[in-house]
Amino acid sequence: MARPTVGEQELGILHEIVEHGPGSVGELQARFGEPRGLARSTVLTMMERLRRKGYLKRRSAGGVFLYAPRGGHEVLRGVVGRFVEKALGGSVAPFVAYLAERDSVSDRELAELEQIVDRLRARRKEP
Repeated sequence: MARPTVGEQELGILHEIVEHGPGSVGELQARFGEPRGLARSTVLTMMERLRRKGYLKRRSAGGVFLYAPRGGHEVLRGVVGRFVEKALGGSVAPFVAYLAERDSVSDRELAELEQIVDRLRARRKEP
């Protein structure tokens, strides 16, 4: 069964945890919520929703819960995959067009994209 979809703010929190490691509600409030003007209770609600949806897990450490992703970067790939299937009808062309029109793509991002294209080309050559 596919996991439920995530909202824009939930995706932001999920990305924050995947990229910067597990954290408590207070830590996520400081790193993610505060810059966006989100209350601690809002951050907690979103983190708990993500946990119920199966994207996050939590464990008690020193009297607080630490939230971590279930599956690391794979969880983000799954979210992106569902977005491509639902919103873009399975075609990555609109997404690639979006990237081409962006004002900036970092050297790191460009290198990652080139590696992805190389892997795709290599797969096409495999029997």
